[in-house]
Amino acid sequence: MSDEGRLVAGRYRLTERIGRGGMGTVWRAEDEVLARQVALKQLHPRPHLSDDELATLYERTRREARSAARVVHPNVVVVHDVVDDGGRPCIVMEYVAAPTLADLLDGGRTLPPEEAARIGLGMTGALRAAHAAGVLHRDVKPGNVLLGPGDRVVLTDFGIALTAGSSTLTQTGQMVGSIPYMAPERLRGLTPGPASDLWSLGATLYQAVEGRPPFRRETAMETAYAIVTDPVEPMKRAGPLEPLVRLLLAKDPAERPSAEQTERALLATWSGAVPEATRRRPTPPAPTAAEPTATRTGRRRARRGRGVLAAGAVALVAAAAVTAALTLPRTPADGHDRHPATSKSASASPAPAPSPLPQGYHLVGDRTLGVSFPVPDGWTAGTRATDEVTYKDPTGLAGVTIGTVEPAGANPVTHFADIEANTKVNYPTYRRLRMQRTAFRGQPAAVWEFTFRGRARVFRAIDLGYGREGGREYDIYLSAPDAAWGTYRPVFENVKDGFRTTG
Repeated sequence: MSDEGRLVAGRYRLTERIGRGGMGTVWRAEDEVLARQVALKQLHPRPHLSDDELATLYERTRREARSAARVVHPNVVVVHDVVDDGGRPCIVMEYVAAPTLADLLDGGRTLPPEEAARIGLGMTGALRAAHAAGVLHRDVKPGNVLLGPGDRVVLTDFGIALTAGSSTLTQTGQMVGSIPYMAPERLRGLTPGPASDLWSLGATLYQAVEGRPPFRRETAMETAYAIVTDPVEPMKRAGPLEPLVRLLLAKDPAERPSAEQTERALLATWSGAVPEATRRRPTPPAPTAAEPTATRTGRRRARRGRGVLAAGAVALVAAAAVTAALTLPRTPADGHDRHPATSKSASASPAPAPSPLPQGYHLVGDRTLGVSFPVPDGWTAGTRATDEVTYKDPTGLAGVTIGTVEPAGANPVTHFADIEANTKVNYPTYRRLRMQRTAFRGQPAAVWEFTFRGRARVFRAIDLGYGREGGREYDIYLSAPDAAWGTYRPVFENVKDGFRTTG
């Protein structure tokens, strides 16, 4: 503990050792320049290594910083800096005051399948972001999962991360990573891919519900042999998670579900946690003809939020929902939709794409509203009113609604403020995140973002409204579980970017 209180790189004061592993020690430190707490990872001395071996180790550490810094996502720890300390590189990261999943599972403790699914959703979101940046984690395990405040799940320690196309920086035969969570192809010396990280996710989920890694044996060698050759032991506590975990632990990477399928299956398990379908809630009174347009729209939007909660309350048969999610077809590698979904609304029809669609999306249109926009494959038409149309994801917990208000006011922020006043009455748990004026496509616009709590979970929503006074206002609205917001937030951006008026 002699390093406690020491100043590193002239600005980071080491205050408390918060973790220690095979590669190094993690300190809580005070950034004396910016007056904030950070986490600093300091490599252990390696006097037995040659100069060449030390150079390789240090380069791998610097690459950890570069790799992690490329991945920007709420479920990935933020890398602030990489500095030298007596010739050794140190990584300065966001400090998350939180226990790890390994702490929570210590001593063979387990989690309910629904809670394991919630944590798995955060991990999958982090891995999707990493893989999209061309980065493999290669050390996914409970000890590298932080469980932060506000139900935040953070994947950390990209210490052996591999950038696609780069050298592994290891000597022949040298194992890098934690063997109980290492995919079979890695143990066989084959090139890892995104499916290797998903195998490690499966091993982590297995331990979360069963209390032990899936192939744990007396020695590391026996464990490695079991991973490569033995079938996974039957699960006793996994419940609806079992089909997903089994597939994630497949020996052949090609047989494992994609990250997108994994997310759908996890969401199906998590959403089935509380069967609320029979719990009715009062509906706000119907508007009268004398009410102003904005107030009538506010009441309708308040009912929309209530409808999202009701949809989230529909009890799925969890195991069947997981299986259905896992059997959804993968998006073709070239990004083209072979079987575009069709709207169930009588007034909805396809519209020509003004630009290439995002991978995994298809275009829908609505003649009554005079709009077209992209929605993710697998999302289907839901409720339909005179002035709005909704598309829901397979779980029914998330949805995109396109609405109109006519005539439009001077700025949608006034309209949103009226809706908010109504929402506060109907939802005591409502909390505003932001409401601000902006512009969109050369017209007055407003963005409103907020959260509210249902019986089983917290939801988050974002609404963009735009339009000129006296004309028509268009609203683009997304609502989804807050714990999976990192997964659903890109849907809003894709719908917004691809939104077009057609009449």
